[in-house]
Amino acid sequence: MSKLAVKGGKPVRTKPYPKWPIFDERELEALKEVLYSGVWGIGGTKKKEFEEKFAAYQDARYGVAVTNGTAALEVAFRATGIGMGDEVVMPAYMFMATASAVLYVGTLPVFVDIDPETFTIDPEKIEDAITDKTKAIVPVHIGGCPVDMDSILRTAEKHDLFIVEDACQAWGTEWRGRKVGALGDMGTFSFQSSKNITSGEGGMVVTNDRKLYELCWSYHNCGRTVEGAWYQHDLLGTNLRMTEFQAAILLVQLTRLEEETKRRNENARYLSKRLSEINGVEPLKKDPRVTRHAYHLYIFKYDAEQFRGLPKDRFVQALRAEGIPYSGGYKPLYKEKFMLNLVNTGSWLENTEKRRITAA
Repeated sequence: MSKLAVKGGKPVRTKPYPKWPIFDERELEALKEVLYSGVWGIGGTKKKEFEEKFAAYQDARYGVAVTNGTAALEVAFRATGIGMGDEVVMPAYMFMATASAVLYVGTLPVFVDIDPETFTIDPEKIEDAITDKTKAIVPVHIGGCPVDMDSILRTAEKHDLFIVEDACQAWGTEWRGRKVGALGDMGTFSFQSSKNITSGEGGMVVTNDRKLYELCWSYHNCGRTVEGAWYQHDLLGTNLRMTEFQAAILLVQLTRLEEETKRRNENARYLSKRLSEINGVEPLKKDPRVTRHAYHLYIFKYDAEQFRGLPKDRFVQALRAEGIPYSGGYKPLYKEKFMLNLVNTGSWLENTEKRRITAA
């Protein structure tokens, strides 16, 4: 057996990985088209075209393109009408933007544990988190893996709750052959630099509900109405509109998504098969109802006992020494400093709410 790189041996991987993002002359030509048009923002055609094409790709009727994924979440939450005193149920394991967007609208996030087999919210634990203050459930399709939407839909219908899907890592992901994002009331997507299709920043809300679409459109466009006058502001909205440059890039990126998603799934199947042969390394379980995974992230579990108690940090260090990248995992949000500061110093939190936010 060769010497490990972490102990001075030669790394397994020395060849550079492909650069990201992927682009070619088509993006350049799309940018030039917008540049020479002289219409770089509102009044152009690219944003509307991308909204229509991306929404249709995700099996939705309507799309609203915004500045980033966090803005998409906030716009969607505002469209539900939730506010101060309300609660939203969400997983504890995810990027912080899902919780911060809820907090921005004055609502309390209530964290629920994840299923260790999938790293998505555990549907069996949602019922215990629901109170008479609960207004919505946020299933987060972490890494591109769809949540058990059958259970989420049943629970939401039973308690008359909104479903806002955080699909910011799940472009093209399918549950039972249907694209995520349009399974609930609304779905949100991100096009930030690391995402599977990207314009540097950018986000989208999709929905099949005309009323919710019009509310999202208004909140992202200074409170205007779809059929209203330019200086008619019916809601307290703000300017969260995507630029024509971003939309132009994303229209090109969208043309590659099917091929790239297919390749990601092929590579993930191969990797899962090989990793399954190693004691102590276990790929996440794939629910048979998952008909397509976006694989924005590839997640596996590490069992230190199978490696003589080697701490995960040391295992990661050894991986990186071999030339294998590791982006790191999320910390449970209720342990993040911004959440602890809110609990400990936030005057807007009552004692009962403090207990609920830390009890997950």
